[in-house]
Formats: sequence, C-alpha cells, structure tokens
Amino acid sequence: MIDLAAVARIVVDGRKWSVAGRPRIKDVAEYAGVSPKTVSNVINDFEHVSEHTRAAVREAIEALGYRVNIAGRQLRRGRTGMITLAVPELDVAYFAELAKHVMTAADRRGCTVLLHQTGGARERELAALRGFDAQFTDGVVLSPLSLTPRDLATRDTQLPVVLLGERQAPGGADHVGIDNVAAAREATEHLLARGRRRIAVIGGAVRGRQGTDRLRTKGYQSALQAGRFPFDPDLVVPVDAYHWQDGARAAAALLDRRPRPDAFLCLNDHLALGALRALHEAGLRAPEDVDVVGFDDIEASRFSVPSLTTVAPDKPAIADTAVSLLMDRIDRPGADGAADHVVGHRLMVRESTGGRS
Repeated sequence: MIDLAAVARIVVDGRKWSVAGRPRIKDVAEYAGVSPKTVSNVINDFEHVSEHTRAAVREAIEALGYRVNIAGRQLRRGRTGMITLAVPELDVAYFAELAKHVMTAADRRGCTVLLHQTGGARERELAALRGFDAQFTDGVVLSPLSLTPRDLATRDTQLPVVLLGERQAPGGADHVGIDNVAAAREATEHLLARGRRRIAVIGGAVRGRQGTDRLRTKGYQSALQAGRFPFDPDLVVPVDAYHWQDGARAAAALLDRRPRPDAFLCLNDHLALGALRALHEAGLRAPEDVDVVGFDDIEASRFSVPSLTTVAPDKPAIADTAVSLLMDRIDRPGADGAADHVVGHRLMVRESTGGRS
C-alpha cells in the first residue's frame, strides 16, 4: 500500500507532482529542465550559471516549495553551522551591542550564534573552550577576563578561537581589539587641551595585569608625560566592577577631595554615566564644573543629559573581523599565521566636554 501521508501532491501550472516527504533537488531539476548539479550550483550561488538558468531554477524552487536542508549540508561538511560568542555580561551595554553586530556578521555567513555569558569567571570562560558548548559549535569568539596565559596556551587547538579585548593567547589564537593606549591618550589630550589639569581616571590601574584598565591608564600617563604635566597616582581610582553604581560611588568620593578633580576619564560609559549622576547629586554640572569622558560609545551615551563624550570603538568592524577570522580558521584548520588585529576608534566629542549633542 502507498503511504499517502508520506506523499505530497503538488499541482503547478496544471502539472501534478508526487514528492515523497518533501521536494528534493532532483524534483527541482526536473521541473526546471536542468541537471541536479545545476540546481546545486544555483543554491550555492556559484558564478558560472547563466541568468536565464538561474531564474528558471529559482522559479522551480519557489513553485515546488523546496527548502535547503542546512543541517544535512553542515553535517556532510563536518560542521554544526553554529559558533559561540562568550562575553562577560550581557547587561553591560557594550557587550550587548557587540553581540548584535556579531550575530549580523555571522548571519551574513550562514551561521547561528550561541551566546555564552561567563560573568568574567574563569571556570565559565574555560567551559566556553572545553565544555558542552564547545562540543557543539564550530568555533568560539571569546572576550575573556579571568583566563590565565597558561589556560589559553593549553586550550584545545582543534577548536578555532578568536579573542576580543586585551587577553591574547600565547598558543596562537587570533585577537581583535582597538589600540587602548592610543585611545586613552587621545581622550586625555582632549581634556588637557580644554585646560583640565586634575584629571581623575575612574576604573584605572597603575599596576597589575595588562588588561583594559592598565592599558588605558598607560595612555593617560603617556598624554600627561608628553604635555609635561605631573602624574598623581591618587587620581587613578580602581573600581570593583564597571557598572553605573561603581562610577557614581567613585565620582562622589573624588568630589569630596580638596582640591577636587576638574575632569573624569571613565574607562567605560557605564562608569561615566554614573559619574554624571554623582555630579548632579553634588549640585555640579558637566562641563561647567567637571568634564566627563567615557569609553565604548553605547547608545545611552548619545541620550544622556549632557550627552557623553566617549571613545567609540568600531564595533561593527570588531565583530566582522572576528567572525571572518573565525570562519577562515574553521575552513582552514591548522593554518599558521595567528595575529593581533587592530581596528579603528574615534573620539566622539559631545556636551560633557563642551561639544554638541
């Protein structure tokens, strides 16, 4: 007996098509009057197909309701079609915005992104490289905070990895980021040019690992040295985390000092927006009393009052470069030549340092 439930009856242009399960490439080929290979070439967007043939195949695909079996194609190639993006915190706007750009870049390449929130914890960062997620994705884009050089050097090199931020892998993973030293130096030079001399760094670090905080503080010190201005380590204030409340707390403490700072260089926009709140509660204003500069150019920085001067990393370029490098590693496993890739940044001068919104 014929299992009628397994047979789809399709009537197109007066012709009846019986397709078991669902339309296949050979059904599309018969309808279009071409070979299955030609249909495959059109689906994969190969160049050497005439426009007339391409149009006929697309018409057949539409008429028969053919859908590409992406899962089957990926499995035949030994892939899942998924990549992991592992970031510390999705409620920090920079990482949320970056995730959006990574998803866009991956979608253009036919990939799905699996999000992994690590909280900056070493065990969760390791899990992104060695755990369940790593077994079911083709590669990982990772923004680490706690992994040690040994962790990165001893990772499974069969899993393609691209690092974001400042933590580079001795084992040879590609790395994508901005020049944080240059960016902080430009921001500090902007404040110095406005006549600010007691510039406090909220979230900074004078000693310790070569993380974002240390690199941006180094850029700040470089600008002071180049301008022959004294460096006061007491104006470099570390924070427990890079959230709104941490910026407000640090700024409030700095405003109680005498003499008080005349500018805040905040090492992300959350800290800077918190600092603006502390100024408001102290009866002070930016930029009239204290200039405020942030980092990351999150969307909220354009809508705060005053709007926030900030260093804008090219987030679309970071995402596109990272995904492109990862896909290249997936396509060419074992290839040499891992490198540090630097993308651009801009200082967006807005109302908090005397610019326009």
